[in-house]
Amino acid sequence: MAKTTTTLNGAIALDATLIKVTSGTGFGKGKQLKIDDEWLLQTADADAASTTLIPAKRGQNGTAAKAHPTGANVTVGAGSDFDGSTVATPQAYPLAGRQRRAASYSAAGAIALPSPGTDMVAVLLGTGTEAYSIAAPTKDMDGDMLLVLAGGAGAKVITVTGGISGAGANYDVVTLNATAVAGFMLFACNGLWIAPFQPAMGGTVTNLIGSVA
Repeated sequence: MAKTTTTLNGAIALDATLIKVTSGTGFGKGKQLKIDDEWLLQTADADAASTTLIPAKRGQNGTAAKAHPTGANVTVGAGSDFDGSTVATPQAYPLAGRQRRAASYSAAGAIALPSPGTDMVAVLLGTGTEAYSIAAPTKDMDGDMLLVLAGGAGAKVITVTGGISGAGANYDVVTLNATAVAGFMLFACNGLWIAPFQPAMGGTVTNLIGSVA
């Protein structure tokens, strides 16, 4: 049976064991759930009268339980439905290769940084105008990527501490489109966030500018 994806119909705390989803299609006892970068195990069938209330065991397959906002994607399926075998065997240590984590946000606030040696995808789900902040990376994060995606309409204003490439206050705010989804990526380098020039970045020539030939 193929995996299906629905969304959380209400925020969940890191210790919640009953997950409310928008659609109960595809769920069943023993199914694997994935919300952001946390794996969960469905421990029993949903009640016949409340098919969208899913009992689940948190922090499976070597992942940590964490809070998730309403609207976050919930993918469900059998272990064999997911690519690779990581859902079949709990992992005490990260698999070989670079780990990419994900976190969803439904309200303004600070965007979590990747742990040293990992990448992070931040999905901004809110539909209103919201302000977010990104702290400066530590030097042991060199090479780590932070990908910020606006998953809902509404302007997203993101302030980067120290400015992109350390350029200061003239280059410390990124505003994502208010009418369409958009995103950007940053790379940590020597305690600064560096933005690749894709697409072009405009600015004062003496400070920071990039273009596409």
